Amino acid sequence: MVATQAYGVIGACYGDEGKGRTVDAIVHRLGAGTVVVRSNGGAQAGHTVVAPSGARHVFHQLGSGAFAGAATHFSRFMVSHPMMLAEEVRAVAALGGETVITADPRGFVTTPWDMMVNQAIEMARGGGRHGSCGLGFGETVGRNEETDFGLSVADLRAADLRDRLVAIRDTWLPARLGALGVGDAGAEFLAFAASDAVLDRYLEDCRLFTQLVAIRGDADLGADLRRARHVVFEAAQGLMLDQRHPDFPHLTRSNTGIRNMLAIAGEAGIASLDAWYATRCYITRHGRGPMADERDIAGFFAVEDPTNVPNAWQEAIRTGLLDVDTLALTIAADAALAAESGVALTRRLSVSCLDQAVAGMVTCLAGGEMIRVPSLAFPFWLGARVGAVNATGWWSPAREALALCA
Repeated sequence: MVATQAYGVIGACYGDEGKGRTVDAIVHRLGAGTVVVRSNGGAQAGHTVVAPSGARHVFHQLGSGAFAGAATHFSRFMVSHPMMLAEEVRAVAALGGETVITADPRGFVTTPWDMMVNQAIEMARGGGRHGSCGLGFGETVGRNEETDFGLSVADLRAADLRDRLVAIRDTWLPARLGALGVGDAGAEFLAFAASDAVLDRYLEDCRLFTQLVAIRGDADLGADLRRARHVVFEAAQGLMLDQRHPDFPHLTRSNTGIRNMLAIAGEAGIASLDAWYATRCYITRHGRGPMADERDIAGFFAVEDPTNVPNAWQEAIRTGLLDVDTLALTIAADAALAAESGVALTRRLSVSCLDQAVAGMVTCLAGGEMIRVPSLAFPFWLGARVGAVNATGWWSPAREALALCA
């Protein structure tokens, strides 16, 4: 009998929920032959994994199962960033991680000029910033979906690549900056962008990308399952940042939940999805925009977050108490998409940062009231309220934690 089940890890909040460690733990349990599929986002993802050796890496493009031996596949919904890939591959390889990468030829590709527009817009907004990472993700999606200046993974191997890039630089870039009216910031970027040194450096990045990444369609993931290999989808950002969420414009131009996973499953012949929804036992947001709750939680949690340090684009990370009712509604809305697709969904929950709860008690919001639940019981208590068949809790970054409640 052919196995057609895949696994998925989805952030249930605003990102930074522990997706990386959950992917790593699932891959470790599944064993050899696992492929991690990036189902959305791009290099702005930041999924932290600590290997048993103590080695720590923040995964941006490679799948977070690399330390556990998983290959990576960039789906057609993943935005590739050639300028950053080679460096990450070198870093992961040096730590003993797997660096085999394939990509669907339809995936969009970021250029340095997308980054320039992204950064010029945020600079021009001043105090009204949207909280972008400054890596050009949204501009890449817009350029590919809305103009004739698209650039895909397949195009990186085209004989006329340089001509395509010159057209983006000399025609699309000034037109885009002009339409946005970003003033002096745009003029500065235009002057820098005109340099052939930028173009030549990017062409070298693209050449390295084609050496590191093999072309492989999403539909071929079905062949992995027929060979008894395992497929684990890894989402980026969180459900509260999905492009269909009402908190526009402080969102990502991406489907952050199971929507893309289901589309890929349809192509690959995957019949069921074991989906892990990840959350911290409190909430965070790195970047601007509304939050379900925002407050100083120092009296409830001893927050430790070496990954999300303050930076010029997203500023300092923000915190709040987890609203259980909001979380349950958010997960339920995402999980409901499976019924429309015909893919059978099993809903699970992964709760991180429980070791940070002061006095071993998790403080959260439920029914409009502040309540406290023992941290040891919290994953199971929360899992029952969000409709998960089971839950796991993290009291440390150790991957073995996932097996406690699976």
